[in-house]
Amino acid sequence: MSRPDPTDALLWLPPWAVLREQVRPPMVLHRLACRADEEPVEVGEAARIARAFDILPRGLPVAALTRQLDAGDAAGCTWLRADPGFVRADMATVRLYACGEMDVSPEECEALLAPLKPLFGDEGLPISAPVPSRWYLCLPPDARLPDFDPPLEVIGDDLFAHMPEGDAGRRWRRLMNEAQVILHNHEVNARRAAAGKLPVNTLWFWGASRLPDHVRSARAQVRSGDVLLRALAQRAGVEPSTDPEVATLPPAALVDLREVRDAALLEEHWIAPLVAQVRRGALDELRLDFGDGHLLRWRAAHRWRVWRRHLPA
Repeated sequence: MSRPDPTDALLWLPPWAVLREQVRPPMVLHRLACRADEEPVEVGEAARIARAFDILPRGLPVAALTRQLDAGDAAGCTWLRADPGFVRADMATVRLYACGEMDVSPEECEALLAPLKPLFGDEGLPISAPVPSRWYLCLPPDARLPDFDPPLEVIGDDLFAHMPEGDAGRRWRRLMNEAQVILHNHEVNARRAAAGKLPVNTLWFWGASRLPDHVRSARAQVRSGDVLLRALAQRAGVEPSTDPEVATLPPAALVDLREVRDAALLEEHWIAPLVAQVRRGALDELRLDFGDGHLLRWRAAHRWRVWRRHLPA
């Protein structure tokens, strides 16, 4: 895979389609978007990750990577996330409305897991939760599993459209149903409901994987609060950080700004200061990766392209 210049900076941004209508003259981002080189790239978060990290075997081993970050014991197992979730039935469907981050305390987590441990233990699938928002099943290294959809594809949708299919999925459908019965009757959920919190009434299986043999990145630092990105950085031997100050950004850093959907805010705190660094030679290049097929590469010489006045589509 191509390697970035060692004196660049890489920003992961929201989709260009989200920001485009906010970008107008005389914004620095407007000039940059009009005059920078645009590189066609594959759409999607998995593709964006692959541009920053070289992972072997290919794929995105979510559960194993986050388990290693959370507990440091991922070697030797196939891991499956079994995250706490909340489903609600309506007249025709059952929908998943929350998964993972549900403000579950460590004490609640321990109590919820207690009756689930015999269920999964009897199946040879020990369940554990090193952090309350991420629960795991440990499977044999050679376990054969159906496809599981990640929560972001399931939230708000009909749950049954995303259940594991076929003979391989039958066991997992049964385990999910049995876990739902256990959780529905749990006293922790009664207390949560009384306190106005969502009950944990389902598990969602996803992210099945083993630790990759190889994770490499040309990035010197990854600034992000995202658990998967931090796990990838850890595995690649790259420094993780949540420092918000652009002045302390080292060359070859990746900054995760996907949640910042205000173009003016992005410009003020990140893009304009980094463009200034490029202009004075502190950085050779600024890369903006929007994740929706747009990747812009800005170099100091591009500021002279004054005839280019149209934003990317």
